[in-house]
Amino acid sequence: MSETHRKVSRRGARAAKRALRSAPLAAEDRAVRPGMESGRFQPLTPQDMDRINEAVMEALSTIGLAQAIPSCIEAVTRAGGSYKDGRLFFPRSLIEDTLASCARELVLYGQVPEHDIEISGSRVYFATAGAAVHIVDIDNCEYRDSTLEDLYNMARLVDRMDNIHLFQRCLVARDVVEPADLDFNTCYAAVSGTTKHVGSSWVDPSHVTRSLEMLHMVAGSEKKWRERPFVSMSNCFVVPPLRFAEDSCHCLETAVRGGMPVLLLAAGQAGATSPAALAGSVVQEVAEVLAGLVFVNLLVPGHPAIFGTWPFVSDLRTGAMSGGSGEQAVLMAACGQMGRYYGLPTGIAAGMADAKLPDAQSGYEKAYTNTLAAHSGANIIYESAGMHASLLGVCYESMVIDNDMLGAINRTVRGIEVNDDTLSLQVMRDVCMGGPNHYLGHEQTLNLMQREYIYPVIGDRTSPKEWAEQGKPNLNKRARQCVDDILGTHYPRHIDPETDHAIRQRFNVQLPLATMNRQDLRAPGEDAL
Repeated sequence: MSETHRKVSRRGARAAKRALRSAPLAAEDRAVRPGMESGRFQPLTPQDMDRINEAVMEALSTIGLAQAIPSCIEAVTRAGGSYKDGRLFFPRSLIEDTLASCARELVLYGQVPEHDIEISGSRVYFATAGAAVHIVDIDNCEYRDSTLEDLYNMARLVDRMDNIHLFQRCLVARDVVEPADLDFNTCYAAVSGTTKHVGSSWVDPSHVTRSLEMLHMVAGSEKKWRERPFVSMSNCFVVPPLRFAEDSCHCLETAVRGGMPVLLLAAGQAGATSPAALAGSVVQEVAEVLAGLVFVNLLVPGHPAIFGTWPFVSDLRTGAMSGGSGEQAVLMAACGQMGRYYGLPTGIAAGMADAKLPDAQSGYEKAYTNTLAAHSGANIIYESAGMHASLLGVCYESMVIDNDMLGAINRTVRGIEVNDDTLSLQVMRDVCMGGPNHYLGHEQTLNLMQREYIYPVIGDRTSPKEWAEQGKPNLNKRARQCVDDILGTHYPRHIDPETDHAIRQRFNVQLPLATMNRQDLRAPGEDAL
């Protein structure tokens, strides 16, 4: 063979290898994937957790919770609790019986099976969440009111983010005035924008019922919905410190009886509505959530419920919330650890940067809060992407920037596998004893390029020369282009036109068809909106 032919052959072989490496991998072969095992970071010792548990049991049995609704009082007292002077008390035996019989594993279903999330052990997933009232405008360094269209667009964006595994409502649509319309349209926009599991919230039980009727239509029937409920309720059933939120408790009852999974949220703010001592803040939030867990299991034994201890932190100089603080990071990680202590499906919050823009402060605040949370053993890390100003703002560009970050964090969760193959002694022999003295072209290197390593989508790893040749783009510019590409092309079609038209005929849907780019949703003779 001539030297020319050998060069052509080598180029063809390299091209074939590049094509093989660029081909999509099966989910189980990827460097990171949903539900990897965590639990390596432990801010609490076993003795610390035992002491916290003892304090929780004492708080529930001797301090109790105020403002319980009548159905909760009746259920708890019938099961062995007591009610005196307006407070409902939970004996240790009732808490321990609940922990022994409640759901410890559950599935949060997507509208398509590939987005089902299996919650068990210390499997970890990343989610959005929040009730931001502003959209961050990075071009003008301003905050504008968030809208229903923004919510739909955020759902579409997350639908394409590999490292954000479920979409919980991240903003409030401020252009929807009536609370009933807001609750319904929030749920509708979310389930229309993504096939991933959706989390939403409601302020009145009648609003929950209306949304359940819509969800039955999307699922195909109430029976099909109950078999695969693809929306969960985020429910702040307590008003810290140690008081039930009556309207939320009524919503909780409606969701549980309607077959909807629930995230039981207790969100005291250390130094304001929970103790300034971080251990005391953990005790209060754990006690509040365990009280809610008892109520849920008295309504429907074994109902899917997520242990949502979300204690926030105050900047004690001002009293304002500080979502990006070091204290916030270790506090949430401790709550994740307590979830594993009880063996419960656990969701905590991280990534709530104090920074107002996607800048260096945003990067470091989100990185350490999300990393510690991901390694704590919690199952779901909510509010992990897109959030700014301690949850007051949400940013399109940050959503895709943070998707890159979460992929890298998930790679740290995976850790390092040690086995005969990965110890690589034979590979060293191949390379060092008569080989090329480098590993670049070795079969192991080529095989592990995608299976062992993860690469940023918009993060820049080019040389300064290449970066200059590309026009010196910064991260925000790359993120903007990614957002524009997705929102300009990705319009989900998983809800069929007939079903969506029937929903629009029955309910006050305020998301225009034009926004959804859905010509096929118009009835015969109907004009474009």
